[in-house]
Amino acid sequence: MAESRLQTQRLELKYIVPEDLAVRIRDFLLPFLQIDEFGASQPDLSYPVHSLYLDSPDLFTYHSTINGDRNRYKLRIRFYEGRPQAPVYFEIKRRQDNAIYKQRCAVVREAVHEVMAGVIPDRRSLVEGGPDEERSLYSFCRLVNQLQARPIAHVAYRREAWLSMGNNRTRVTMDRRVQTCREPSIRLDAKLTDPVTVFGDDVVLELKFTGRFPNWMSELVQVFGLEPCSAAKYVDGIERIKENADTPLMPAIDGMNRRRRSRPSMQTTWH
Repeated sequence: MAESRLQTQRLELKYIVPEDLAVRIRDFLLPFLQIDEFGASQPDLSYPVHSLYLDSPDLFTYHSTINGDRNRYKLRIRFYEGRPQAPVYFEIKRRQDNAIYKQRCAVVREAVHEVMAGVIPDRRSLVEGGPDEERSLYSFCRLVNQLQARPIAHVAYRREAWLSMGNNRTRVTMDRRVQTCREPSIRLDAKLTDPVTVFGDDVVLELKFTGRFPNWMSELVQVFGLEPCSAAKYVDGIERIKENADTPLMPAIDGMNRRRRSRPSMQTTWH
């Protein structure tokens, strides 16, 4: 399953909301957005998302988020289902100030281990062998090599996605049942090993948009009294793993007791 209509450049706001409020927000969205095609046929209007996060031995990308670096990135291998024919996505998610930039390349599952071993696959291994996809894969491999990155954690959740009608300007997602576990290998299995819950029963709500902040989104924020917050699934997941672990995740973060620094609220209007 592929995530529909990827936004490669956007602004986004995140909120953590209880389930009853998420249901009310869904009703608010109906005049403005349409349900994602992959969730439309499901009883919960959602589809599964699995991300294998990679990081350096000293957890460079983890610490970049903890430290609040305004320019940072994450490396992940994303998949949506376990079928051997289903594609796997190599992704770079960058943050530059308030803007989010995403690069990704879809690779056939058989080529994943070769890529992680340093072998650049030929075009037959790419689901779409265009120049943008090739550049994205080269960038991913370069950063993996630069960081000597390796798998650290598997993050999984159910995503309810709402899309703008006829364009790719706005997108609202609600992620439920966010779980994570240690994952030191390239294991593309939807079943997590000894998972921990990251946000409890709460829902991670994300408002994603290009250009100006839509008026109806501003109204949504005001009507429901939403307060922006940090909700980084990889980093918050690592924190939960540390809290529940009997043994260290890895030496670089063993014994750390630092809590996530709260970030100042982002304004909800752009001009």
